[in-house]
Amino acid sequence: MRSAVWSAHRAGGRSAAVLWLVLRRLVWAVPVLLLVSLGVFLLAAASPFDPIHQYYGVRIYDASAADVARVRAELGLDRPVLARFWEWLSGLFSGDLGVSRSMRQPVVEVVAQRLPWTLLLAGTGLLLAVVFSLVVGTVAAWRQGGWLDRTVTAVGHALEGVPPFVLALLAIALFSLGLGWLPVAGLTDAGSSLGLGQVLEHLVLPAAVLGVSQAPWLVLHVRQSLLTALTEDHVNGARARGMSERIVVLRHALPTALLPFVTLIGARVPELVTGAVLVEEVFSWPGVASAVVTAAKAADYPLLAVLTLLATAAVLLGSLLADIAAILLDPRVATDG
Repeated sequence: MRSAVWSAHRAGGRSAAVLWLVLRRLVWAVPVLLLVSLGVFLLAAASPFDPIHQYYGVRIYDASAADVARVRAELGLDRPVLARFWEWLSGLFSGDLGVSRSMRQPVVEVVAQRLPWTLLLAGTGLLLAVVFSLVVGTVAAWRQGGWLDRTVTAVGHALEGVPPFVLALLAIALFSLGLGWLPVAGLTDAGSSLGLGQVLEHLVLPAAVLGVSQAPWLVLHVRQSLLTALTEDHVNGARARGMSERIVVLRHALPTALLPFVTLIGARVPELVTGAVLVEEVFSWPGVASAVVTAAKAADYPLLAVLTLLATAAVLLGSLLADIAAILLDPRVATDG
């Protein structure tokens, strides 16, 4: 009875610690997001790209100086950058995210149309990377020194330095242009209606490329963490009690190796965001990540600021979820602050 009460007390204490951790991170996230959004406006103002040229396109050569000045004033480009930032920030708090010049539609509509496709691609790629890394990293550590372990280690170190867009181009050359197994780009085939089969077929290649681009660090980390866990006392004790090697690895060593693995996943979120931008651009995937390139070239302040805030929020959320998972998985982990 006393043990049950103590366990409940400890569980309640961990829940309170997690709650305070979330509240502290939310408080710190506000100034971080404000500074990031301000930085976007300042960098866009210093960009060599003139938004008015992006707005006009080739018609800029036929426009008069008076027309260009009028459009610049209508778009608010003649105002100081801090005044534009304050106007955008005021609209943000009131729910008005502004209008995207590069997309010629409200920013809310751009995000609503594109965000689900980015979440689908990034979520599928991360899931593939995690599952693949757990399986391959575990088997490689289990059979340390074998041909699979040597192959995984060599390939993992080789792929660490390969950018996602290189993997994307190689995948297109092999599986699309060479073998003709998978479509090159887009969400559906030309002239086809949007359907589950079409989306899944077009998702395979970009999601696989994104997953493979993230897998080397995860695979090598699982392998090394499991090798370390296999030498710990509780694992040696399980072997001494006559347990099979499969039970020793999966039930005793692997759970110990999962804690740093979960933390690494949270740390990889910035790389996942960057990889999604490159993969979406190469495969013409209609997500918010590919819109970052368009907004940056057009110095599209409202859209660029919102997309950057979404990426920053994703990084902060990934770090927070990783810390929460670490606290819940291991009661010895202390909350920050």
